[in-house]
Amino acid sequence: STILTLQSSVWTLESYAHIVIAKDHQYMQHHHFLFKKLPDGLLDKTRVRCTICNAEFKYHRSSSSLAYHLRAKHPTESTSTGPRQSTLQEYGACGRITKNVREKVTNSLVVWIAKNCRPVSIVEDDGLREVIRAASGDECYNLPSRGTIVSRLHTLYGDQRAQQSSKLVQVRNVALTGDHWTSVNNDNYLGVMAHFIDNDWTMQSFALTVSKTEERHYAEACADHFLNVANEWKIKDKVTTLGTDSARNMVAAARLLPFEHMPCMAHILQRTVTVSLNDSAFERALAKCRKIVGHFKHSPANAQELKAQQAAHGHQTEPLVQDVPTRWNSTLEMIKRIQRNKFGLTTILTQQNSKVTMLTDQELDRLQKLEELLEPCRYVTELLGGERYVSCSMVLPALCHLFRIMEPSDDDPVYVLRFKKIFTTDLAQRRDSSNLTWLKIATALDPRFKDLKCLSKDERREVWASVHDLLMSETDAHQPSAQTTEEPSPKKSKMSICLLGSPDSDTEEEEDAIDCCLNLYKAEPKIDIGECPLQWWLKREGAHARLAPIARKYLSTPATTVPCERLFSLSGHIIQKKRASLSSDNVNRIVCLSNWLSQMFILADFHPLH
Repeated sequence: STILTLQSSVWTLESYAHIVIAKDHQYMQHHHFLFKKLPDGLLDKTRVRCTICNAEFKYHRSSSSLAYHLRAKHPTESTSTGPRQSTLQEYGACGRITKNVREKVTNSLVVWIAKNCRPVSIVEDDGLREVIRAASGDECYNLPSRGTIVSRLHTLYGDQRAQQSSKLVQVRNVALTGDHWTSVNNDNYLGVMAHFIDNDWTMQSFALTVSKTEERHYAEACADHFLNVANEWKIKDKVTTLGTDSARNMVAAARLLPFEHMPCMAHILQRTVTVSLNDSAFERALAKCRKIVGHFKHSPANAQELKAQQAAHGHQTEPLVQDVPTRWNSTLEMIKRIQRNKFGLTTILTQQNSKVTMLTDQELDRLQKLEELLEPCRYVTELLGGERYVSCSMVLPALCHLFRIMEPSDDDPVYVLRFKKIFTTDLAQRRDSSNLTWLKIATALDPRFKDLKCLSKDERREVWASVHDLLMSETDAHQPSAQTTEEPSPKKSKMSICLLGSPDSDTEEEEDAIDCCLNLYKAEPKIDIGECPLQWWLKREGAHARLAPIARKYLSTPATTVPCERLFSLSGHIIQKKRASLSSDNVNRIVCLSNWLSQMFILADFHPLH
């Protein structure tokens, strides 16, 4: 027999009424209603009959009257199973989820769309609807509308922005990083991120804005944009440094702002690598590498042959990589992959009798030496590009490490000596043009590098003198201001004038206290390179109460603008060809929301410098 079960809108156990379609005049005894049978053998689906008392009722797809009949005339039948809590499993295929669960599903969809940069139109996807129906057991569930999702996104953005603002209120110093980016529809965006160390000595970093800019990127316009962001978040008086690349307009804009400028050390290092490779003895071998990579990347057949050769030699299947001037470390990766697959490449190019020739043994040797020179640069770039750990204090030790590697050796051929000379000269010039004062103080306040071995003895004395002056300024800033109203002083005895000291005695005592503070910090043992300096300061903040605020200020500055580069990578996932019509306000909300929500699941990372 075919059974049709109807369910009332109240969805309580008492409101269940069952309709049984009995085509062969047989039905199950525990169902209470049947469609009326016509004389010709067909069923009249507009009328039903009670199987207990044979009463007839009109039926128009509503079971309310049927449930009332059961409760009024047959109460023992309507409550025979007793009241019990209804569940999704008990509702079966037509069960409905509760209002609270529906709200949770909607909010979870909003967070998922924001965090993973999904388009809002995904709520119109039939596949997603079927997945939620299968998971909830509610075959009648419908996804929320696009308008609902957009409204919830705006509400979520407001709530999350308020939380980020509360974090900024609690700190004294904030460092900014910023950069410009062009989307696929040729719109310019300015991304700005905030970096600070909170009261628990944890590095915090999150996006402030990804706003569309209409003006040309002149220095004055760039400076105004940064000021507007600082004023919008009410942190203008808290901003210490502004990190940007070394473009001329950004450097000029930084001069117009009341913040310290911190050039991106990753950009500086990669620019030095580019200058060193130009007109070097490696250029001819690199040009041949680019032709080989293009030969295999532009032909699917050649790429398949390369995969077969990699499998035959027991190598990992991997495509070749083309170097791009704006993609950091891409030249090194191109060299490494060609070196790993040189036997397979030689076999294929020889069999094809192609115009593209394989590198000679001499050229491969040169590339091997170039790989040894570029590998430390890659390591330093990745080391300084972190945003979840202290990086500013590692700049000078890392550069010192590179200068040692680039020292000439008796075994170096002429082309290597030339590369090292150009590299060290260019890097030294760029290092001197950076904010050395800030970098030196940050290095001194990092318990891993406080011995300042990366500096000369004269520079070490200058650094500690600068820290001494900072402590004096910090002390003066916290001294109570003079009273504006004069109060009558108590009468002093004539002998009390003998107890008055020199006017400079207070200053001398303060300087002695500061010297004692510095000597106490210097006497602390240096921690291992793999330990976290913020954890060190967390445990010893009480012992170095005067120095701790300065350390929190200087160590919070990132060494690079890589965090902004990551923000633009995230923006690229949002502003695609199919979503190029997104308004700039929605782009800002989605990018910032994705960044803020992702920060909740990111653990602090630490990479030691070996």
